Amino acid sequence: MARMHVISGIGDKLDLPVIRKISLADLGEALRRGLADFRARPSHYVLLALIYPLIGIVLAMWMDGWQTWTLLYPLVGGFALIGPFAALPLYEISRRRERGEHPGWRAAFGVLRSPARGSIMAVGAMLFVLFTLWLTSAQALYESLFGAAAPHTFAGLFNQIMIEPAGLTLMLAGSVLGALFALVVLCSSVIAFPLLLDRDVGAYVAVETSFRAVLRNPLPLLVWGVIVGAGLFLAALPFFVGLAIALPIFGHATWHLYRRLVGPASLIRGA
Repeated sequence: MARMHVISGIGDKLDLPVIRKISLADLGEALRRGLADFRARPSHYVLLALIYPLIGIVLAMWMDGWQTWTLLYPLVGGFALIGPFAALPLYEISRRRERGEHPGWRAAFGVLRSPARGSIMAVGAMLFVLFTLWLTSAQALYESLFGAAAPHTFAGLFNQIMIEPAGLTLMLAGSVLGALFALVVLCSSVIAFPLLLDRDVGAYVAVETSFRAVLRNPLPLLVWGVIVGAGLFLAALPFFVGLAIALPIFGHATWHLYRRLVGPASLIRGA
């Protein structure tokens, strides 16, 4: 029964939320509301979001110690793949502010007590698998072009990519490969976590609803994916510290995008 709850939620049948049609203007409104949430209690949000840049800095130190600089770009780009899961406390804060509450640290981690935490962990595990596959694929691409020997320093990696002929191939092929992984994550989780916080529908319905949202709104959500992916990538470049600002804004904005995409609970489509 517990396994079925994780997959299909609490009901006897799959209740598929109704997806609304949105426009590019809705993206701007979601970002505006996300920025408003961030500004409302910035001390809480910045401190909370600093957890993720610290993780990034630790990873960079690990790469320096183990001479795995070839994974630097995949790790920076990979934040966009695990971002939907990392932003869970931010969705919860936006959800509570929407109800007129004044959430703080304890409320931010209220997701740990969510009835849907099993489903949330299941979708999070899916993203972690995709993140691992991305790192493995990126490393395999590098080795196919440059061999197994990795440069010992970041400067060595930079010179290798910018000077050697295979460097351009690596940048182009790596960007295409990363875009494919990002597309899979966008389709499977663009609103999955906000939906699970809002309604205990199960992992399957959360992922399926995200896919339907992208199919119904391909242009706006592809633009959204580019905005979020590029924003997190650029924010991670200055020693990952920029994520302390970018991640909260995009996280809160994703909650408001979910509200614009998914109809109220009274509107469901039984399966």
